[in-house]
Amino acid sequence: MWRRSSVVHVVDELARAQRRERWRVEVEALLVGLAWAVWSVRLELALVLVLAVMQRLVGGVLGWIAVVACVAGVVAIPRTRRFLGHLLRAMHVRRAWARATIDAGVAAGPFRCPGVWSVSRVPAGDVLDVHVRRGQSVADLDARSEHLAACLRAREVRVLRDRRNAARASVLVIRRDPFEDAAPVTWPSVTTERLSLWEPVPLGVDEQGEHVAVSLVERNVLIGGEPGAGKSAALSVVIAAATLDPETRVWLLDGKLVELAAWAPLARKVAGPSGDDALALLREVRDVMDERYRELLAKGQRKVRRGDGLPLHLVVCDELAFYLTVPERAVQKEFAELLRDLVARGRAAGVIVCAATQKPGADVVPSALRDLFGFRLAMRCTTPQASDTILGQGWASAGADASDIPGAQRGVGYLLADGDRPVRMRGYYLSDEDVSAIAERASAARADKWLAEGVSA
Repeated sequence: MWRRSSVVHVVDELARAQRRERWRVEVEALLVGLAWAVWSVRLELALVLVLAVMQRLVGGVLGWIAVVACVAGVVAIPRTRRFLGHLLRAMHVRRAWARATIDAGVAAGPFRCPGVWSVSRVPAGDVLDVHVRRGQSVADLDARSEHLAACLRAREVRVLRDRRNAARASVLVIRRDPFEDAAPVTWPSVTTERLSLWEPVPLGVDEQGEHVAVSLVERNVLIGGEPGAGKSAALSVVIAAATLDPETRVWLLDGKLVELAAWAPLARKVAGPSGDDALALLREVRDVMDERYRELLAKGQRKVRRGDGLPLHLVVCDELAFYLTVPERAVQKEFAELLRDLVARGRAAGVIVCAATQKPGADVVPSALRDLFGFRLAMRCTTPQASDTILGQGWASAGADASDIPGAQRGVGYLLADGDRPVRMRGYYLSDEDVSAIAERASAARADKWLAEGVSA
């Protein structure tokens, strides 16, 4: 009997100890939750405290009048109203982010949430400068991006790790599509008299409203997408930048003969839908490249530099698939070999190749040629596989899928350039009138240069 009562006593003690432990844990969780809730609204509490102190210092009715006047003054002044609105919205975004990281399983508790150091509003949504805490990684955020987007009720969450700091990331919370029903954006250099192809060429605007520009020197560009996606508009911007540089030589391969016709008077040579003409053009460019390398060898240089006075050469090929599928197999083979030679060896010699195609598949464009293009622009594609063919294997599953671009959004695509991942952007647009005006100015600039060189000679 005594043993039985002892066992019951021990069991009761264990049960009471477990209840005390549960009570302690629940109280701790409640206190932590209250502390976190108070800390989350610290800005709002501080503002209320300031107003309360003001009312107490002035006192009575005058105190309330002072509070109302202060609030009305802040609301009436646009600069202070915008500043305060930005602060309040930033705090709201921070709270939503903290809750999302807990619910998504990124953070183990309220005070373990990856910190948000700044919040910026962009056309697509919000950009957060996030610093992860000890024991966490940016890869954890990226792996839970879908869960974070669902918790934030956003379209998508993109995480880009800082190259210089493994604990820091730029997080884009996409709430809307900035390119939906957006009017075409005119090229910012449409009225510029002269440009230099040694400078970055503005191509479009990204989802954050930032200008996207690329440096074409020592680079080659491949543009792909279905018909009507905006490839010709992207080519026109590149050609416009080249023609506005009087020092640049332009070579055109136009499978349709009419697509690049406006730029033909400015080109060193133009080849239409003739395989023999295209081969003759590429052979001539190859000869120029070989001569350039002989000049560099004589000067003891490895590549063309800006101050050398040697012109850049831009080779533009529209409808690349057309030239690679002509009936004559010998022409196909030689064209692919010549173009591959220019893409592979032309960079250091100042030869830039920009090619566009509707069919970037390996059965049309050889992989040995396609993989040499350093910059890739994927406009709308019919399938994720076609998107990966342009950008590289795996990007479609990683979120950069050009087949998801709505058909009505012409000029929208993914650009893989100097960054770690493709950038979704909307290309600049040049109307027929803009192209004609630019071509006229470029012709005048080149004529002035020619006359000046003739007089000086």
